[in-house]
Amino acid sequence: MRVKKIIYILTLFTVMFTGCRETVKSPVQINEYPKIYPDYTEVTVPATIAPLNFTIKSEKFDRIDVVISGKQKGSVHVQGKEIVQFPEKEWRRLLQDNKGSEIEALVSIKDKDGWKQYKPFPVHISDYPIDYGLVYRMIAPGYVIYSKMGIYQRNFSDFEQKPIVENTLVPGMCVNCHAFNQNNPAEMSLHIRGEHGATMLQMNGNMQLLNTKTDSTISACVYPYWHPSGKYIAYSVNATKQAFHEIRDERIEVFDEASDIVVYNIAHNQLFSCPLLKTENFETFPVFSPDGNTLYFCSATKHSIVQNDYKNIKYSLCKIAFDPGNGTFGDKIDTLISAAQTGKSISFPRPSFDGNYLMYTQSDYGNFSIWHKEADLYLLDLKTGTSRPLQEVNSDNTESFHDWSSNSRWFVFSSRRDDGLYTRLYISSIDDTGQATKPFMLPQKDPRFYDACLYSYNVPEFIVAPVKVSANELEKKLLTEKPIRITYK
Repeated sequence: MRVKKIIYILTLFTVMFTGCRETVKSPVQINEYPKIYPDYTEVTVPATIAPLNFTIKSEKFDRIDVVISGKQKGSVHVQGKEIVQFPEKEWRRLLQDNKGSEIEALVSIKDKDGWKQYKPFPVHISDYPIDYGLVYRMIAPGYVIYSKMGIYQRNFSDFEQKPIVENTLVPGMCVNCHAFNQNNPAEMSLHIRGEHGATMLQMNGNMQLLNTKTDSTISACVYPYWHPSGKYIAYSVNATKQAFHEIRDERIEVFDEASDIVVYNIAHNQLFSCPLLKTENFETFPVFSPDGNTLYFCSATKHSIVQNDYKNIKYSLCKIAFDPGNGTFGDKIDTLISAAQTGKSISFPRPSFDGNYLMYTQSDYGNFSIWHKEADLYLLDLKTGTSRPLQEVNSDNTESFHDWSSNSRWFVFSSRRDDGLYTRLYISSIDDTGQATKPFMLPQKDPRFYDACLYSYNVPEFIVAPVKVSANELEKKLLTEKPIRITYK
């Protein structure tokens, strides 16, 4: 009897649910794609992405109806009053069944005049897998003080966001500059500023706090990038300032009054560098090549009064050889892209893990491109030496920090294209010819999420597995332990 009762209840629920769905009757045909938000029309996504829930902002309607059909097999039919939310289990099955092909969405809306139906739009399902998820910082876009902020992780397959560490852990704490060794969360560096500031280094579950400021360096270490061997971490040391514009459309300028590059030898607990990386000029944003034999970085000519001459500070993309066996550098600097020739400035170089490309941000001047509306992404072919703007993904607003997936087929970047104020995350794939697909915004369970979100996303990093950091252990160490002091060779 109990089994029959359960079956009856489930049947009744199904009938009630189906009864809530209206039939799309005699719709007026509209020969264009619906203006959905976020815009997922003609995007390419991995087969493990969470449902691309959306709404339509440009029109008023009483009901929205969506049928998504796979080119290979399967379909999903949903209806809603304000938003479209796809069942996660059915969505996951549909994408897996159509991997390497595409699905097509037929959208209809009902208003006071009845139903109208839009031209179906495709979503391409890539054969290329994507990493487990992302780690990013969320912060309110303040200038002088900050409120709540944190480092969070998100699985691509669902909508759950989990904190790794938040600044409420310790009073006056600021967290930034997180980095992983080739997207491996087992090897992590995290910079913490404030009264209890330190650099957290976690390797295979072992956490320690470091004091990275030495008598021979400008500041504590920032902008980290791991050597693929796991033996070294490249950092820059920066005397960073900020100033406010009097120009209406320009809010703030962040700049360095001095900067150098150092490398941390983890086993010896020691920083080292070379004269070519510690000059009167500005050196910053170091990254190792995938084979570990080259260090890329940005360099600009020093200006004596930065505040008055900041628009003339332009960074070139450079490289120097590195020998991981004995921890030594080459004897010359090679300039890959010269600011003197382009008249532009480069920041955030990021090589793909397959060694084919290096992506960077280019703006009119300076190196803190997140505040530059003209900032765009560029792609350097490391085999041919040619560089081009990524027109497939750039917008008329800021494109800035970016990162590669472990198979070098996907990249994530931060952009202000949505509203010009808040930084959101977008994902795109890249094919064998170096062409990128139309980017899509990181999906949320409720597509109206971004309208109410008062935080910017920045420094997105791919991870191949969940990050396992004990907030309780970190809190205890910050409050009770003195960070290990690093020496300088």
